Amino acid sequence: MSENRYWLATLGCAKNEVDSDKLIGQLVAEGYVEADDPGDADLVVVNTCAFIDSAREESIETVLSLADAKAPAARLVVTGCMAERYGQQLADSLPEVDLVAGFGASLTAPAATRVVLSERRDGRANQLLLDLPRSLANRPWAYVKVAEGCDRRCGFCAIPSFRGNQRSRSAPQIIAEIEQLAEQGTKEVVLIAQDLASWALDRNGEGEAIEVLDATTPGSQPLVELTRAASQVIERVRLLYLYPSGLTESLIDAILATDVPYFDLSLQHASASHLRRMRRWGNAEKFLDRIERIRDDAPDATFRSSFIVGYPGETEDDHDQLLAFIEAAQLDWAGFFPFSNEEGTYAADLDHHVDPELALERMAEVSALQDEITQRSREAMIGQEFRVLVDAAGVARSVHEAPDIDGIIEVPASIAPGTFLDVEITDSKGYDLVGKKIEKRS
Repeated sequence: MSENRYWLATLGCAKNEVDSDKLIGQLVAEGYVEADDPGDADLVVVNTCAFIDSAREESIETVLSLADAKAPAARLVVTGCMAERYGQQLADSLPEVDLVAGFGASLTAPAATRVVLSERRDGRANQLLLDLPRSLANRPWAYVKVAEGCDRRCGFCAIPSFRGNQRSRSAPQIIAEIEQLAEQGTKEVVLIAQDLASWALDRNGEGEAIEVLDATTPGSQPLVELTRAASQVIERVRLLYLYPSGLTESLIDAILATDVPYFDLSLQHASASHLRRMRRWGNAEKFLDRIERIRDDAPDATFRSSFIVGYPGETEDDHDQLLAFIEAAQLDWAGFFPFSNEEGTYAADLDHHVDPELALERMAEVSALQDEITQRSREAMIGQEFRVLVDAAGVARSVHEAPDIDGIIEVPASIAPGTFLDVEITDSKGYDLVGKKIEKRS
């Protein structure tokens, strides 16, 4: 009897990668094996992204491409953010799709079913998706999602409308997953959530998201203890998606103690008045203060952030403040995105929308500045020695590069994935570096 085969395409952020790992675990439990090609699969699944216009366009293009590539008898299933957000509308507009499955819904529902969405009676994120077992580790690093949904209401973001309010996993669940990954050979875990610094601080009822900046009461920020516990069971622990008001003194110390001095801060802009329009916390002065405090203790710390350009009301002065901040902060990595007008968000009803062409001009200007900074940062590493983790043949990373999003360090292809080794950086190729293995001295 032949086995059922699946093909799964994942789009969007790291959180979707975790969801796909869990969906694969669900399919494997139902007797499916991975196909070598979408044309060989009995079930073709697209885990979509709905964050901004370009992500939705990519998701639709992928669905249509796989509709053409799959075998005639194969089922095509759309899941993920677009499925949960648009549901029946998506099914009606894409007759090629056999099933639209929301978060945690079965990917193998009866053929008569077209749409299955999750239930969130209390407004919180879907629990089932968090509890699904993940597939076996197949690389030396892994994302570990510690919470689903978000309690914040940033002006530009529609995620809470379809992901729900934050629902945190328990520390024992998370540590057990990390221990399992370590047993399977994983050497690095990347803790992720929509608002990682607020893990386990889920709001009650209709209360506001809980702020933790400069909290001095022991135990007031659970992520501190989780980070410490995780670092006891696996070699590397990395944290992604930190809301800046959650970067407390205690959390900074906990991150530095892991020996992975990597700070991924969701800043979005630098102008104080513009950040208020975005319904965000902070300003350039506060951000620079945190960055300088960290560099005082760890001069080699790495910083990454993301920024939105062209949000309604952004003035030339706001843009100049952003440029000045980028120059002053000297971030190692940064991503810039044009504002996407999302239905149902606070920003959708604001006046003074920025002309899209002007937004793209501003994005090009600030991106060019950051490219120069990143290039100088990478070239400065030439001649230095680093301990790297080999991810795949010829591909490695030090603590200064996060998987999937940053540059890599090229190493000899003969070194097995999962190996730690010491290298000397001998060259720079744009964002990527070349590492020469350091032979042990007698």
